[in-house]
Amino acid sequence: MNENLSRRRFLQGACIGVGALTLSGCDDKKPSKKASKKEAFSGKANGFPSCDILIIGSGGAGLRAAVAARKAAPELSVIVATKMMPSRNATCMAEGGINGVTNFSDGDSYKLHAYDTVKGGAYLVDQDAAIKFCELAGKAIAEMDYIGTLFSRNPSGGVDAKKGDVPGGVAQRMMGGASKRRCNYSADKTGHIVMHACFDEAVSNDVKFLMDYELLDIGVEDGKCEGVVLRNLQTGDITPVLCKALVVATGGYTRIFYNRTSVPYIATGDGVAAAVRAGLGFEDPEMIQFHPTGVANGGTLITEAARGEGGYLLNNKGERFMKNYHEKMELAPRDVVARAIETEIREGRGYGEGLGSYVLIDVRHLGKETIMKKLPKIRHTALLFENLDLVEQPVPIRPTAHYSMGGIEVDKFDDMSTKMPGLYVGGEASCVSIHGANRLGGNSLSDAVVTGQLAGKGASAYAKTASFGSGKNTEELAKKWREKFKKVANGKGEANEMYLLREELGKQNWDNMGIFRTQDKLDALEKVLEDIQARYDKLSVPNANPVMNTAFTDYVELGNLILLSRCACLAARKRLESRGAHTREDYPKRDDVNFLKHSIVTLNDGKLELGYKNVVVTEFSLDGRKPQ
Repeated sequence: MNENLSRRRFLQGACIGVGALTLSGCDDKKPSKKASKKEAFSGKANGFPSCDILIIGSGGAGLRAAVAARKAAPELSVIVATKMMPSRNATCMAEGGINGVTNFSDGDSYKLHAYDTVKGGAYLVDQDAAIKFCELAGKAIAEMDYIGTLFSRNPSGGVDAKKGDVPGGVAQRMMGGASKRRCNYSADKTGHIVMHACFDEAVSNDVKFLMDYELLDIGVEDGKCEGVVLRNLQTGDITPVLCKALVVATGGYTRIFYNRTSVPYIATGDGVAAAVRAGLGFEDPEMIQFHPTGVANGGTLITEAARGEGGYLLNNKGERFMKNYHEKMELAPRDVVARAIETEIREGRGYGEGLGSYVLIDVRHLGKETIMKKLPKIRHTALLFENLDLVEQPVPIRPTAHYSMGGIEVDKFDDMSTKMPGLYVGGEASCVSIHGANRLGGNSLSDAVVTGQLAGKGASAYAKTASFGSGKNTEELAKKWREKFKKVANGKGEANEMYLLREELGKQNWDNMGIFRTQDKLDALEKVLEDIQARYDKLSVPNANPVMNTAFTDYVELGNLILLSRCACLAARKRLESRGAHTREDYPKRDDVNFLKHSIVTLNDGKLELGYKNVVVTEFSLDGRKPQ
């Protein structure tokens, strides 16, 4: 890995501007041999900036897609558009590890990993996709190790032979909902390490980046994806960019719970919202995971690795209360642990009041040496956000909005294609579905590296024979966005009005569509969201300057969050059961007869519509029996 890669060096060597996409001539002609290095990655189709394969998002999935596309079709131009430096994304915030079977000596198998995934997902998982995913996840760990991912290692001697540990091999830990140790880790900052390995490989393979560009919309021509509308965050320029194949890897949308979530501020579901506006289905939007352990002050993550290494959850009586909720105690699936913590708080066995309520996580008994070696990042987090040293004191925690099981509907797992030709998806922005109603800890990074690679290969195969669209529809979308900027960013309005609305959106979603849901709460939220939408439509941004207009960026992201909140609320209102992360107190039981099906929300003529499709059941029964 390149330890000397600074932002400046990255900008100089790997980044281009939209202007560079117009340098290599016109139509579908390849750049000349005399073209410069930057020009070699550019093109122009029908007078519009263009590239063969455009990837939106620079997290683990986007970077893996870029490298896969470059390797599969070196003759094609591959560009990654990203809102910020690739080292600042949700992938970096994944801490506990990456699931994949690499050790079969303890009775583990791909099928057992798939079974745990299906059962943990409350059987809303498409089993054919889960089985393929788990086999590819195991192989991906070996590949990530090979390209230089700095995993923690087993000691060269004195390893536990009964567990089948390989001397010097990648270290593994238990995670919630798993029947075997298969979570490969790098201390408690695995996502950070995995992302940098993917980033380094992308730069090494000469992937080019459009940095500080946000996705506004997806252009469609004759039912096919023809390109996107991008906005340069620095200059404010709004530009149509054509591509033969598009990969959307923009991450999840849990910033709809703005006040309490573990994800970065950029996780506003831009790709999912654009796909909905383009006519694609939004699958299982109501399935949003609440991680059990976010710091009490704001929700920043205390990784599941803390419990995987043996940490305790304690109530105000000093009891390990998880014994009352699940046989695996702290290592129960995330939805079970999150509900247990909220129940303890609701029934008076927590600390504090209101949104400031909490229970404790205690890792002191692990000892300072283990904490410093295996959990250094969360020690830093506790010091930063709670001013507590978890070597010496328990840390206040409470569930936090963490992961989106829902996403853009995938038509085919093998290439991560959608129902729209030319459009591919990967990572948290997608829904295959391999997480169902509740993702297992450690499966998110596996999802990113597996589905990202599949999407990149799929996009390159399509782009080899595809041609550019006319660009007329995408240019029309760009014109509408330019007009919208002039109308909204008019220098008028109250400076704080938009931000107060954003805070209200987060609070209303948390109060009415949080861990515990009822029909009354969800119906009330629907009306509140209608009001928030109406108020949003009247907003003005008090900055008319297009250059570095961060207020308009916030405006665009808030619009996406409102749309996705409305989609999630619609699906949650109609799912009259409890399943995984979707807990209905008025419908406490799982209903396989009526709701063993995926919610699909679409936008037609400005109105949200809800449909369903059946869950794919193949290998595993619904009665909890393990595979033979």
